Amino acid sequence: MRIDLNADLGEGVGGPDADAAMLDVVTSANVACGGHAGDAASMRAVCAAAAGRRVRIGAHVSYPDIAGFGRSDMDIAHDDLLATLRTQLAALTTAAAEVGASVTFVKPHGALYHRVANDPERAAAVVTLARESGLAVVGLPGSVILGLAADAGLAVVPEAFADRAYLPGGGLVPRAEPGAVLHDPQAISARMVALVRDGRIAAADGSAVDIVARSICVHSDTPGAVEIARAVRDGLVAAGVAIVPAT
Repeated sequence: MRIDLNADLGEGVGGPDADAAMLDVVTSANVACGGHAGDAASMRAVCAAAAGRRVRIGAHVSYPDIAGFGRSDMDIAHDDLLATLRTQLAALTTAAAEVGASVTFVKPHGALYHRVANDPERAAAVVTLARESGLAVVGLPGSVILGLAADAGLAVVPEAFADRAYLPGGGLVPRAEPGAVLHDPQAISARMVALVRDGRIAAADGSAVDIVARSICVHSDTPGAVEIARAVRDGLVAAGVAIVPAT
């Protein structure tokens, strides 16, 4: 058994120290690259810290939505979306190169992440971005974007979320609903061990959801995120799971 651990970093939550602490735990870093958060300085800092720990670097692209932290869906044309995604990836690629590192994958953020799970037009923009640079694509298992990426010959990384509650159909409970975000590190760790071992996770209604994942995400803006990530890693290692990058 093996799994990748990823976290969203460079978002200004807790500052560089919090990012560094998370980078001591995870194997992949989803770096905010200017769409919902992040600037040249934060990108360089995260890339340097990640490279020093041999953590993979990914472009955490989003709608151009600083004010809403990328969590508001936007009505934006395909070409305009692709243009802003290219700008974000170029900024991160430059920052990574400046510290002797490279970008290996792309993972949409927030509202865009959920939109590309079901919207072929939005998903095609992200897949085009990834194809142009030969990047792997991270997304929800069974999503439209992973299907398009696989059809394009790209590596795909289906992921699960450690700190989020699931719907019976395999989607995430919307953040606005009670219980959408989980907080107990030990309970979360046990859920992730069961997920990797059995390919299943308990949904919010108590039913079992089948999920095959190659990576597990912990959101850095969840309170106690580093503690949660450490508990997940420790639980997985204790269960005999190898923690290795997916890209």
